[in-house]
Amino acid sequence: MKITPTKDYALIATLNKDVHDVHVEQYPDHFKPYNYDEIMPFYKNIIDKEDYIFLLIEDENEPVGYAWIELKNYAESPFKLARKFVYVHQISISSHVRSKGYGAMLMAEIEAIAKENGITTIELDYWVNNEGAKRFYEKQQYSVFRKFVYKNI
Repeated sequence: MKITPTKDYALIATLNKDVHDVHVEQYPDHFKPYNYDEIMPFYKNIIDKEDYIFLLIEDENEPVGYAWIELKNYAESPFKLARKFVYVHQISISSHVRSKGYGAMLMAEIEAIAKENGITTIELDYWVNNEGAKRFYEKQQYSVFRKFVYKNI
């Protein structure tokens, strides 16, 4: 198993299908069905953003997932203190290899990147109906500190 940074936006777009399909299944009113031809240009346009890091996880040279993270650095404002954190935009593990520790390995790598950058906080969000994500992040010792609510009218 190895984890390496990648700029291969076409591969990331392909690997995105597994996490996107979960979102479509759980929230069909919010997510369009996976469409590689629409998703690939999105990743092509963002893959080189300065604070974005894409991590590819491979097992025996087979790509099995990725993480998309961002190093965030907010200046102090009249309301909040300055802060730096790593934001995890997405983690996608191929459905045929889930529950084999690949997500935990990616999270450990993300923690190492945070430490290398003098960052002590990692933040992320997941959809409330995604019980698999909830269990995974609880197992990784993540805590809820903010809730996002909505109302349809």
